[in-house]
Amino acid sequence: MKSLFTYKVQADLKPSNLDGITNNQINDHWKLYEGYVSQTNKINEDLEKLENGTLAHSDRRRRLGFEYNGMVLHEYYFGNLKSNIKISDESKLKKSIENHWGSFEEWLEDFKTTGKTRGIGWAILYIDPITKQLKNHFIAEHENGHISGFLPIIVMDVWEHAYMVDHGATKRGSYIDSFVKNINWEVVENRFEKADNNNIPNRF
Repeated sequence: MKSLFTYKVQADLKPSNLDGITNNQINDHWKLYEGYVSQTNKINEDLEKLENGTLAHSDRRRRLGFEYNGMVLHEYYFGNLKSNIKISDESKLKKSIENHWGSFEEWLEDFKTTGKTRGIGWAILYIDPITKQLKNHFIAEHENGHISGFLPIIVMDVWEHAYMVDHGATKRGSYIDSFVKNINWEVVENRFEKADNNNIPNRF
């Protein structure tokens, strides 16, 4: 068997003491992230062992995108959460948002509305590295709806598991309000500046 890269849980990304998102909620959610890391490694191992072209091999290959994106998106998500980090009026990202939406408030309302799209998924602010446009997109499940080549700047999980401990199953809107209060603008600004300079932002 070929030497496989083994992914590890990125413990440094785990946030705490957020405003409106409790440690109990984060702890419960974090367990799911750990599961995605474990399953990504397991499926990669299975694919090396199973005969190519078999039904079992095809099934594992089909599942891999879901597990990979579950792991990666959670790393972006937890990494862009921290309390008491404000966006500067001089922020390049804020100025770019204002250029695209007219005002920061209009972008924020659109981002919140994107997150309220019916169905499980994610709301992501992307940058198109070619045109430099900023776009809010709703991603169904983990792997369906990504724009190839676009780079994530802000990632918000809107599956029920992201907010049920604190808000129950029907209060997505109040969770979204809490999320935007805890955006780590230092991390997000760093992602934007790297992407704006044609570099791939690190997720951890």
